[in-house]
Amino acid sequence: MAHTEGHTDVLVAGAGPVGLTAAAELRRRGVECRLVDRLPARLPYAKAVGIQPRTLELWDRTGLVRAVLDAAVPMRGQLTYVNGVEQPRLDLKLPPEVPYGFAALPQNETERILEEFLNRFGTGIERNRELVSFTQDADGVTSRLVDVVTGAQEEVRSRFLVGCDGAHSVVRKGLGLAFEGGAFPEEYMLADVEVDWDLPYGYGVRAMHRDAGGAVDDVLVCIPLPGVRRYRVSMLVPAELSSVPGKGGDGVAHGLEGGRVPQLSHIQAVLDRMSPQPTLASTLRWSSVFRISHRIVDRYSDGRVFVAGDAAHIHPPTGAQGMNTGIQDAWNLAWKLALVVGGAARPALLGSYDAERRPVGAEVVGRTVRHAAEGVQADPADPATTMMREAQLLVRYRGSPIVGRSEPGGAASPRPGDRAPDCGGLVSAIATYPLRLYDLLRDRDHVLVLYLAGPDTGAMTELGALAGDFPAGRLGLCAVLADGVASDGAPVPVYRDDRGEFARLYGVRESTVFVVRPDGHLGARIALPAGKALVSHLEGILGT
Repeated sequence: MAHTEGHTDVLVAGAGPVGLTAAAELRRRGVECRLVDRLPARLPYAKAVGIQPRTLELWDRTGLVRAVLDAAVPMRGQLTYVNGVEQPRLDLKLPPEVPYGFAALPQNETERILEEFLNRFGTGIERNRELVSFTQDADGVTSRLVDVVTGAQEEVRSRFLVGCDGAHSVVRKGLGLAFEGGAFPEEYMLADVEVDWDLPYGYGVRAMHRDAGGAVDDVLVCIPLPGVRRYRVSMLVPAELSSVPGKGGDGVAHGLEGGRVPQLSHIQAVLDRMSPQPTLASTLRWSSVFRISHRIVDRYSDGRVFVAGDAAHIHPPTGAQGMNTGIQDAWNLAWKLALVVGGAARPALLGSYDAERRPVGAEVVGRTVRHAAEGVQADPADPATTMMREAQLLVRYRGSPIVGRSEPGGAASPRPGDRAPDCGGLVSAIATYPLRLYDLLRDRDHVLVLYLAGPDTGAMTELGALAGDFPAGRLGLCAVLADGVASDGAPVPVYRDDRGEFARLYGVRESTVFVVRPDGHLGARIALPAGKALVSHLEGILGT
């Protein structure tokens, strides 16, 4: 018999990186939530290991990034070999204004850092708690949880439910969402090992063998991990370890499989035939057999219930897109939920989650399937664009129902819905060192960034009054002044664009106000006088 334990604002099911992100961002914004997971403890596995620059930018926004930088290792590029012949080296280079590069960190370490961050807000993971069913009505969601140890049942009433419960998601099934796609026939091995080769530090390795017809019939992929010559390696599974795919009752063959576990000898056999240098594997920390599917849901939400991460989209691990895409799903949803729960926005705001994130998921699924077969080097875009896309810096929400119309600007100028680029060389009257724009955005929600090409105290006063009309903390404001514009007595915080980087990267010559969203995307770009257009945009998001 289930007993009711009361009410919470949001129930989050699944405490992997995606669920931890959702819970942490909700709690950081003052929303009451519970985070449940059926596992008794964090799994010590290096499954998803790549950290994209865009994810690091989001963690910068919260002050979490330093812990990640302390624990991760740089991903500098990829060495590729085909039938033993070295191909052109791929260097992971980004424009100098991008504040973070690519990194690698075992998933269990990512989860540890996120969990410790969540704990700062007085919330922890409720272990051995499995969501088994739910129903929703006009006012909320009633979920049934089961203690997997004792069998005790509990009913939880919440205003919203977020399913971050993986490829075999109970939440997705409960909503009856379509999960269309297919599966790769191959099985793979994953392992966390050390090797004694002397290949360049920080480079991944992709070695392939092509048969006489050009088809890839053998592959070895190695991603560096923290430690001395430590890698997460993946490769085709040998016949003796092949297993019947586990489908979780939903026909989805994706993720780690049960059955026989690869031994060090299995890993060594692949290294012997595929490694670019003779090498000996040792220190096997973990290994598993896994399968890959590619699927995406037909919608990311239904009423008061949402899905994110693997519950919404699964695909090959090529380019480390999966976990990062899921983390960004959770971030996109969390700031919107927080506004609605806090009464600072209408529930209609939540409809933009599906509108913004499902196209991203569909693009990632399609691209990773192509890259799994051909490699990232086969991308038809120019190398610089390919690298920015892999870094997830080209994610755009143009056309979203909550971003403003595009204002005139250069062809390369960021438009509403685009990522707000970072820039350096911002000088204040107090700090004796140059600041970056992201320093001004850290630990804030919506921020008005006013660029002034000439003196305009009236615009600063007007926008200061506008920001003050919104609840405390909902709308920040700062001014960036073109070099030479006077700032004495300014009624808002001001920074001088000392090197002209802001003007260059934002493609702006005239006085303009930019609305930067909590997720670091531009909500609007409006030339002065902003007036009614700015008020209308803000009320469309923050209005109640």
